Amino acid sequence: MDHTDRKILMELQRSRQNTKEIAAKVGLSVTPTYERIKKLEKEGVIKAYVALLDREKIGKRVVAYCQVTLLQHQKELISKFEDAITRFPEIMECHHVSGNFDFLLKVAVGDIQEFHQFINEKLSVIDGISNIHSAFVMNSVKERTAFEL
Repeated sequence: MDHTDRKILMELQRSRQNTKEIAAKVGLSVTPTYERIKKLEKEGVIKAYVALLDREKIGKRVVAYCQVTLLQHQKELISKFEDAITRFPEIMECHHVSGNFDFLLKVAVGDIQEFHQFINEKLSVIDGISNIHSAFVMNSVKERTAFEL
């Protein structure tokens, strides 16, 4: 990946643009820009194209980060937990982390009642969970999706 590829990736992360617009901004013609984009897709550098939604406007007013600790650090228990987590649409992100807990989950729901229901009926019934600690987002100061290249 060279400097031009990085410029193309930065443009793709900024906004929805066609190949002609990106080509003009990175100083190439349309065909080499298109070929570079296809190569970056094939190599898996570009994983997907998405639309970023305003969570308030779609009714996801509550965001919480849940710190989950498992009873034991066993491969089978970790795999079962990870498998169960993938089935919950409320969970936006799940990270296996080091430190005082095992997993960090980002959960987005409509209201506190929905969060309570999610914790009691979905998350806490997964076998092998020892503790769940939740912190609610009061205000988002900075949210980014683009990596600096």
